Order: sequence, then C-alpha cells, then structure tokens
Amino acid sequence: MRQLEAVVAQPPGSAGSTPQNVELRHLRYFVAVADAGTFTEAAERMFIAQPTLSQQLRRLEDIVGAQLLYRRREGVRLTTAGSVLLETSRAILSLVDHGVSQTRQAAGLGRQRLRVVMPPRLPDALAVETASRLMSAAAAANVDVTWVEVPLDNEFSLIHQRKADAGLGWLPGAGEDLPAPLDVMSLGEFEPVLWIPSWHPAAGRGTLTVEELTRMTVVYGPRRAEAGTYDRWSGVLRAADPGFAFTDPPFRHSLPMSVAFAGNASRPTAVLTSPCIAMGSAKAAAREQQLTHAYDMVEVSLERHPLVATAGLVWNTDLPRPLQQILFDVADGLRPRSPRMSWGRDLLLAHADMLGGAVQAADPGHTGQHRERAHVGTQALSAVQRA
Repeated sequence: MRQLEAVVAQPPGSAGSTPQNVELRHLRYFVAVADAGTFTEAAERMFIAQPTLSQQLRRLEDIVGAQLLYRRREGVRLTTAGSVLLETSRAILSLVDHGVSQTRQAAGLGRQRLRVVMPPRLPDALAVETASRLMSAAAAANVDVTWVEVPLDNEFSLIHQRKADAGLGWLPGAGEDLPAPLDVMSLGEFEPVLWIPSWHPAAGRGTLTVEELTRMTVVYGPRRAEAGTYDRWSGVLRAADPGFAFTDPPFRHSLPMSVAFAGNASRPTAVLTSPCIAMGSAKAAAREQQLTHAYDMVEVSLERHPLVATAGLVWNTDLPRPLQQILFDVADGLRPRSPRMSWGRDLLLAHADMLGGAVQAADPGHTGQHRERAHVGTQALSAVQRA
C-alpha cells in the first residue's frame, strides 16, 4: 500500500494531493495489459472493447499522474512507475479476491479456493500423491482446488505474481532462498535416467563419468519445459567442458522415440530424462539384468550423481492462514522421513514395454540431507534430515 501511495500521490498540477476515483477495475485492466503485452490480447481476455480498455488505462494514468506504459507497435512495456504499480496492484487484487471469498464463505454463499500449479514432466508418483493428498485435505476443509498445468520458472513467478496460490516444482539450489512472499517445503531430491549406446565402453560397467558424457551428443530439453533444471545441469556439464550444450529431443513427449533416434545416430548419443528417480533408490536386481537392450541403448548411472533436482511445494504467504495450513500439512506428509521412502521409477515403468526392455523397479534407499522451512502465520518449522 505504501508503494501505491508513493506512485499516486502526485497527480499533475496538484503535488501532494490525494488521487481520486482509483477503482479496482482500473487495476484489473492495468494488470491484464501488463500480463498480455498488448491491448488487443488484454481486451480479449477481459471481454471488453479495445478502445474502452485503452481509454480506461489513460484514465488511470491521469489519476496516478504518471505514464505507466510505453506504447509501441510491437506491444507495451512498463515504465518504472508502472512496474511499482503493477506489483502493488497484484497484491491489492489478491487481498480483495481472498477477502470476498472468505466473506462469501462466512455467509454460506461460497467456498474458498486454491489455485495450484502442477507442471508437466513431474514424476508421476510424486504428482499423483501430492494431488491426492491435497484434494483430500481441501475437501475436508471445504475448499475448492483449481489445477493449472503449465511450466514453472526458477522464480515461481506465477505464484509470486499471485496468478496462482501454490505449485509443485523443482527448487532453485537448496530451495531455501525463494523471494518473499513465497514459502516452501522440499519433498526430496531426484535424479534423471541416462541411456547410452550399448557398444559404449561405459555400458559394460553401468556407470559413466561427466567427462565421458560431455564428449557425447546429449538429448535433453527443451529448455522452456524446465528452465531451472536445464540451466543447473548445463552448468554442471559445462564445468567439465565449457563448449557443452544439450540437444533438444526429436519428439518432446516421447522418451521411446528419443531413445530410438539416439540408437541410430551417426555419433555417440545419450538420452537424459527429466528428474524422476528418488535419490538413493537401491537397485532391485543385478546390474547385468538392468542393462536390458532397447534399440541398442542401455541405462547407466552417472558417477557421483552430479545431476539432481529438489522437488518442493511452494505457496504464497499472503494466503489466508487456513489455506496455508492445508498446504503445510500436505507437504509435511509428503516429505521423505526414513530410509524406506522412495517415489520409485514410474516414468520408465510407463515406457518399459515400448522400449522393448523390462525396467526393474527400485527399492527405497536412503534420503539425502534436506533442510526445509515453512511458516504458517507465526508458526515456524525447521527440520534437517540426514542420510
């Protein structure tokens, strides 16, 4: 609110006077234009005529006393004042929406709602268990859940900008330093599956070094699907070879096709999956049984496990306390707690028959060291789990 006051406190010709007639619809229109990037798309989203939208934004700028948008042929861009007002507008609209929701619920006219982002390419077992627990907890609390299936960036911008309330995704680094007003509980570390040609020297021993991997074409991506993990893993491999770069898969949604193409490539080619195996999962069968041939490709492990990603449930601390408590309880029930807990290898099991080989299910192993924090109102929890 202080930021909003700072922006709107000096309309033209009346320095220091109080702005009049700023309405919620002005803020909603402004946020819509900023998000869409053009007046045309914003007007379509808001179901109003474009000239009316443009007129209302001009009106808002007159009230504020500052230009909020640079209008260009290719679209709009926020001014410095516009960036300040955008952040505050999101906060105001979020508080109003939640306030109305709570009021309606108190009057018996409606239920509170959680908007939860569930990105594609998450391990199925993790996504299903999280969704199941959340739906159960929300139903018990008389709360509706709206699911959004879109990728989450490294900053969890959708949640930070209040376009969603919570999300399940891959955390940056240790996952403890997300910007306010975000809170997080980590749900364990995961690593990818790696496939290489059966004739490669590493196939016989079942492990591959980072240096060996960087000398191959590595199929993984595209970056837009999991930018944070993509960039972190690129950094690990570029430390061994500064010129290293991933190659996008020929078919984004088909692991069997990527493996088949790699098996027939003219140069040594590896296929790297998204994070899908819980760290520390023990092998359930002998190594030679696991290296089942599929399109002349075999599964191997990277020595020292340098490529990992930490899954976490993230939410906005501006949420009403009861909604935060639901998310906290769900995440607390999902955290790895013992050496016997593992999410399994659901991704490869789903494709085993298509790949022409049987993928052995992994027994639970040990969990790595994690540190989680979460705050619900004035409550705080810090826990450390060691291997």
